[in-house]
Amino acid sequence: MTYRIIYNETTDELAAKEYAAATEEFPSEHQALGRARELLETGEHHQVAVDDGSGQVLHGVRLQLKLGGFSGN
Repeated sequence: MTYRIIYNETTDELAAKEYAAATEEFPSEHQALGRARELLETGEHHQVAVDDGSGQVLHGVRLQLKLGGFSGN
């Protein structure tokens, strides 16, 4: 299964509407969650979502809760 990270390149909400969302694809959930954690920890990307390709999209609090149990190793 392919996992996709979707995020905006800017933290400015008004400018974000003008930019297309960036996406990255990963072959495993582990890799996708690791990258999502990186994006959130830098503080540069506040709109981050993980799509597992089957219609399940984690974002916001649900993503934060999932990452809370993810060691990154």
